[in-house]
Amino acid sequence: MAGLTLIEGGHIVAVDAADTEIPHGWIAIREGRIVALGEGAAPPEMRDAAIQTIDAAGALVTPGLINTHHHLYQWLTRGWAQDSILFDWLVALYPTWSRIDADSAGDAAAGAMAVLARSGCTTVGDHHYIFPRGSGDIVGAIVHEASELGLRLHATRGSMDLGESDGGLPPDFAVESTSAALAASAEAVTRYHDASFESMVRVAIAPCSPFTVTADLLRESATLARDLGVRLHTHGAETVEEEAFCRERFGMSPTDYLDSVGWLGSDVWMAHCVHLSPEDVARFARTGTGVAHCPSSNARLAAGIAPVRAMVSAGVPVGLGVDGAASNEHGRLGSEIRQAALLSRLRDGATAMPVRDALRLATMGGARVLGREREIGSLEPGKLADVVLWELGEVEHAGIADPVAALGLGSLPRVRTMLVQGREVVSGGRLTTADEDEISRRVVAAAARLAGRG
Repeated sequence: MAGLTLIEGGHIVAVDAADTEIPHGWIAIREGRIVALGEGAAPPEMRDAAIQTIDAAGALVTPGLINTHHHLYQWLTRGWAQDSILFDWLVALYPTWSRIDADSAGDAAAGAMAVLARSGCTTVGDHHYIFPRGSGDIVGAIVHEASELGLRLHATRGSMDLGESDGGLPPDFAVESTSAALAASAEAVTRYHDASFESMVRVAIAPCSPFTVTADLLRESATLARDLGVRLHTHGAETVEEEAFCRERFGMSPTDYLDSVGWLGSDVWMAHCVHLSPEDVARFARTGTGVAHCPSSNARLAAGIAPVRAMVSAGVPVGLGVDGAASNEHGRLGSEIRQAALLSRLRDGATAMPVRDALRLATMGGARVLGREREIGSLEPGKLADVVLWELGEVEHAGIADPVAALGLGSLPRVRTMLVQGREVVSGGRLTTADEDEISRRVVAAAARLAGRG
């Protein structure tokens, strides 16, 4: 039992298969893994073996939150095109994004991930798909920043090869050739993907969307990813404009089109999926295709409200995503729990999304989407110790009847402590692994350079 870290006295919500909830309990951690948890005070032998005890009295204790979809580079273009739908918003931002490089992508990633960490996010899924010529190793820069902060990263090597002159949405200067995108995707997997149980970095292959990539790139990316044993990610069924594009260009819906090129399966997850028919939902469930639900971004861009209750009830793996900070300026994953609960109720009624179901989306749901339900997403012996203590003793939540409602319906509680694989990353609402003021300075300078102001 030597070398234990003990968390004691908190209201523990394990988010396991039994929906275990312990109003006053303890968790024991050794070498980055949870070894035991229980009610009341920890047994004397565990207390004797503890080298660190974390006081969780007055705190809600949950698994670390899992962000299944983000565009970290967009942290530098928050506040742009504020009243646009998706297609107009993209057209407005592509020219600026065409100047992104490894240095600016790293600065953006540091800022975005700092905010994610402070909102209880231990695992970050990033989708980067713009690689201007001569921009350097952007994926490597993002991997570096995640390592510096101590966050678990699911990076994707995105791509676009369908430029405006060929009928796509992005300008021609923003796209790659199909062969170059495939080669770079394979290289990113070779350099950075770690398939181990305790992996801090995994890489997926991620052509951007049906209106920015060719069918050839989708088909060949699927083959490549399966040959390499990694996952696949893209945007799907996000807007009515995407639906119209797919029907005009391919003669079928986005889901039918993606299915036709090999993009439904248990190794695939798609962002948004706002406009799925009941038949689409059944097909996602049957194939195990996952969904990254991004409620705030969908509202910001007026894309609609995804049928999350129907998806969850059908057995579709569903997690939460912040999406790019340029379409969700707050950038906090913790806030998406409340947003998911409220929007689902707005769509499907008051009982559509209880707060514990919304928390499950942000934890075990996300773990299923990323294929990591054995390692993360719940507080169980043998799993990695990604744990968040939410402060409930401050004025915002003092006296609240249900601690989980503080997180799922109230203002986002401050993160008292956050552990990633047993390592403290946040304490007292502040990062312990990086200088927040220095990150802020980097972001200000990088945003000015990207906008042409510096």
